[in-house]
Amino acid sequence: MTPRDQLLASHDEFRKLAVEHTQYAQRLESLTEKRYLTEDEKLEEVRLKKLKLRLKDQMASIEREFRQHVHNQVA
Repeated sequence: MTPRDQLLASHDEFRKLAVEHTQYAQRLESLTEKRYLTEDEKLEEVRLKKLKLRLKDQMASIEREFRQHVHNQVA
């Protein structure tokens, strides 16, 4: 089981962030499938990309802490 899988199974905040990240990715995908975007959709696309990146950074931080914690337990 990967650290990410362990976190998805046991860490509520990580799981919540992952769900949000997936929702943003799905909405972005629906926007990119359109041939033309309205100005509002273009703004939404930029906003979603920033939110998605912020969530990814938060998830990576939690994963780093988890790996460090596991490493310290083994050592």
